[in-house]
Amino acid sequence: MDENDVLAVVAPRLRQFAAVARAEHMTRAADEIGVPQSTLSRGIARLERDLGVALFVRAGRAVRLTRAGRTLLRHAERALAELDAAGREIVEDADAVRGRVALGFLHTFGAEAVPRLLREFRRTHAGVRFDLAQGGHDALLERLRAGEVDLCVTSPLPPDFGLTSTAMYEQELRLVVPADHPLAIHRDGLPLAAAAKAQFVGYRPGFGLRSLTEAWCREAGFVPRLAFEGEDGETLRGLVGAGLGVALLAPSAHGAAAGVVELPVTAPRTTRTVGLVWVADREVAPAVRVFRDFLRHAGPKLLAPRA
Repeated sequence: MDENDVLAVVAPRLRQFAAVARAEHMTRAADEIGVPQSTLSRGIARLERDLGVALFVRAGRAVRLTRAGRTLLRHAERALAELDAAGREIVEDADAVRGRVALGFLHTFGAEAVPRLLREFRRTHAGVRFDLAQGGHDALLERLRAGEVDLCVTSPLPPDFGLTSTAMYEQELRLVVPADHPLAIHRDGLPLAAAAKAQFVGYRPGFGLRSLTEAWCREAGFVPRLAFEGEDGETLRGLVGAGLGVALLAPSAHGAAAGVVELPVTAPRTTRTVGLVWVADREVAPAVRVFRDFLRHAGPKLLAPRA
């Protein structure tokens, strides 16, 4: 009998064999695994016959392992432990109530919007676990394609046939200027072209708002001069307050910041579509599907800034 034959013979019977080996008694082992004692005795005898070796020395219903039995038990216990662990992990990850979701999102949604989403979802799905990834637009989409995250909350929505996107809400971007800047008097709004001669602070390449800012400035007839490139909106807002430049930013999650003024832009229309993105043809676990459906239904209301 070669190793493949041994596997075919032993695999379905490992639990019966291990139960007898641990109990050293046929009746107690039968009670432990819930089978008739006669069925268990016949099963062990058939296993020994198929393997061609004695696994137990018998004394009535009491038994003790032979050398071959001890060898089999050593490997059987490791195999059973691995199978049990695999089964638990598969069941938990495939469980809509206790599964795992990997969610990616932009930095601008980390302070309030995403915590609000998770808090509301966990009211009815407290057992679902989350792996969270925060980053720039391009990096999040790469992690999505690589299977490192299941879903992304991002902007702009990618024109990629391999990805599925659903819009959730429109977010207005405002021109943030120092409170003592000449443009700060335009509280009712101004065209973006009015900032053509100003220095800007903005996001690094790879962030969605970097590409959008450049596109809006081109539409307004100029190329922005960047004095600083960063990754965090609140840092950029602080630098505006310090007089380093102006910026197109999403509304602050912390309310109006000292030393800056947020001005509506009248032309072009500086709004971005925030949405949910996932890989189009990738099978996902039930927990991911449940959370995705929740986001599509409740996300538009929960993501939008609170008044």
